[in-house]
Amino acid sequence: MEVAEVLPEFADAFAFEEFNRMQREALPGLLESDENVVASAPTASGKTALAELAICKALADGGTALFIAPLRALTNEKEDDWDRFEELDYSVYVVTGERDLNPRRARRADILVMTPEKLDSATRKHDSRRYDFVTDIDVCVIDEVHLLDADRRGSVLEVTISRLRRLCDPRIVALSATMPNVDDVAAWLDAPDETTFEFDESYRPVDLKSGVKTYTHGDNAFADKYRRLYRAIDLAEPHLREDGQSLVFVSSRQDTVQAAKKARDEIAERDIPMGVRGEYEFHTDLKERLDDDTLYHSVLDGVAFHHAGLSKNDRDLVEEWFKEGHIELLFSTSTLAWGVNLPARCVVIRDTKIHDPLEGEVDMSPLDVLQMLGRAGRPGYDDVGYGWVVCDGADADKYRRLLRDGKEIESRLAETLETHLNAEIAMGTITDLEDVMDWLETTFYYVRGQSKPEEYEFPNLRGRVRDCLEQLVERGFVEMDPETLSIEATPRGVLASKYYLRLATAVTFAELCDRAGEDGGTLEADDILEAVATAEEFDSVSARQSERDAVDAVLVGRETGDLEAGQRKVLAILRGAADGSTPAELSSDAWVIRRNATRLISALGAFLDRLAGPHAANLARRVEARIENGVAEDAVGLTAIDGVGPGRASKLAKDGLSTPGDIVETGIEGLVAAGLSEGVAERVYEGSQSLPAIEIDWGEFPETVATGENEVCEVTVRNVGEPSRAGLRVTVNEVEMTATSTYLRDEDTVPVGVFGADAEDLEYTVSIVFPEEPLLPIREQRTVDVV
Repeated sequence: MEVAEVLPEFADAFAFEEFNRMQREALPGLLESDENVVASAPTASGKTALAELAICKALADGGTALFIAPLRALTNEKEDDWDRFEELDYSVYVVTGERDLNPRRARRADILVMTPEKLDSATRKHDSRRYDFVTDIDVCVIDEVHLLDADRRGSVLEVTISRLRRLCDPRIVALSATMPNVDDVAAWLDAPDETTFEFDESYRPVDLKSGVKTYTHGDNAFADKYRRLYRAIDLAEPHLREDGQSLVFVSSRQDTVQAAKKARDEIAERDIPMGVRGEYEFHTDLKERLDDDTLYHSVLDGVAFHHAGLSKNDRDLVEEWFKEGHIELLFSTSTLAWGVNLPARCVVIRDTKIHDPLEGEVDMSPLDVLQMLGRAGRPGYDDVGYGWVVCDGADADKYRRLLRDGKEIESRLAETLETHLNAEIAMGTITDLEDVMDWLETTFYYVRGQSKPEEYEFPNLRGRVRDCLEQLVERGFVEMDPETLSIEATPRGVLASKYYLRLATAVTFAELCDRAGEDGGTLEADDILEAVATAEEFDSVSARQSERDAVDAVLVGRETGDLEAGQRKVLAILRGAADGSTPAELSSDAWVIRRNATRLISALGAFLDRLAGPHAANLARRVEARIENGVAEDAVGLTAIDGVGPGRASKLAKDGLSTPGDIVETGIEGLVAAGLSEGVAERVYEGSQSLPAIEIDWGEFPETVATGENEVCEVTVRNVGEPSRAGLRVTVNEVEMTATSTYLRDEDTVPVGVFGADAEDLEYTVSIVFPEEPLLPIREQRTVDVV
């Protein structure tokens, strides 16, 4: 059945010309019905085309499609793959992080691509102008719906789909690798029998022979890696000698590189005939096309590595050359198994445990294992594919059962019920206990609970929910009316939901706000860093022995109290990032930790803004900007200016220019004198004018006051730059007199009382901050002598 016959207007949107048997059987359900669809099919059987068929139907009907990708690394790949839709004048937009989001593009897009986490965050804010596009979706395609069973991420997908269905009731098309309980997923999504498809292994284009191979476990983890590597090469060798390709999955980016290096030596030792050195034209072209020098030397020997840290150019070339057969042995992280269709005759999973920067060493998910093994067998080239799991003898039976029986999909909602319940209450969709029960009935948790009532504690479900609500009340997230039993979220609950926090972290942040006080004056940068380093999001971070000396060196001379080793590691990474000097020993986890930390600091800033005032919020914003840019405190304000990066900010600060006001005052000539080219100076000057700039006019402020006398003066705060929300505070001898939050458009007048007191002199300080910008506080002082 040719694509052009079925969908003539969308024929160019598909990467092939004919539908296969599996796709043909699903066609009527996708194109001739508006019912929800659940399709379970073996890896490499062509499920992506089912997603594209559902999307084509929605576009033909004038609707908007949403594609939920299981990993963030895959969202950009989808954007690239679907250039085909762009060429047909349909726009594709990947919805990314908060700061990079373009709401207008999202609103106008025909196809949206998101991860479950991003969709969860967006649907929580659906009533804002920024995220209102999520309520205008006509079809939602869930790629790899068996992600429901993943730790933490599974419950996110589950509650988000339930929420999306309440918001706009789109058609749901859920796709999955083979799973035994596809009927449960169909029941959850209300997919009728005629649009529920369970394609068995007979639809797999190439038979799969899979098994488990063990190795002798030693005391040295480093040596164990090489034992497993040699085992993997043993399994790949017969296929490599027959010009068959092998794909070996390892646990980390660094391991792909190290394994490839070691494998090249071993292949040479075993005299396995591989490599492209004899292919003169291809060989000479390599050096110019690859960015990574280590990768270049590997590819010469027919070996390569693939991970998300490579440049897109290098990843694309590795995929292209593997498909063409130039690369015969490829080492990769698990991302490749979920995304690119890159099958091999032999697949070996060398590592069943992975190091997660936030979770420590964890077992690879059973879903990941099955997904990787599913890459074995090249359609059109092989009659059979070989997939092997290499593991310690103690784990062998576990993996044999997995390969024999598959993995039923379970709900993980019970593990994080409080967090998700708080989010629903914060959005106002749940106002009493009955609403909670109605909400639960929309979840996969409820469906599985009916299948396994004892395991899911269903006989006592109402009691479990009541306990959960009482916990939320006790921890300050929810208020409950004792008479009507109605419930509503507190500011703490709303902020925890809006900023996607674990509840324990939200409690820590709220307690820090209480300690900071109304004026936030007692708060210091160290308090913010410690609150983030001890957040529950980092609970599972561990410090390897090799990292501890580096941690101690960063934190030397600083009081870290009772912090655990993992918390000290997070704190050291954040301090190093703020100073622009993360030790090499900590660099492997630093990027993930820093990215999560800046999100948490941004959330803490919102807590402080709401509960402790703008001065505390401004401090958090400056700490966040320092970690993002790696600049000193006196330079951080300049990073708010477009065109001023860390290096330029540090250079200008050394010349005494540390605020946008300083830049405006020195002018273009002064910036050129500071070493900027004229063109750059003009851009920096213009960028400074787009930020607030403050002048303080003390008016007729006295120099002396008689004991017992008093007068009320007026100090004018003038904004000669762009309007912005500001916090104004006046202190006398470090005691607050007045504090206010205002939108400072032109000027504001602050009353200041001058009272003749017992002190010999009175030191008045006027301080202005901008809670949403990393600008340094503007402070001016006047001293009044008491005579």
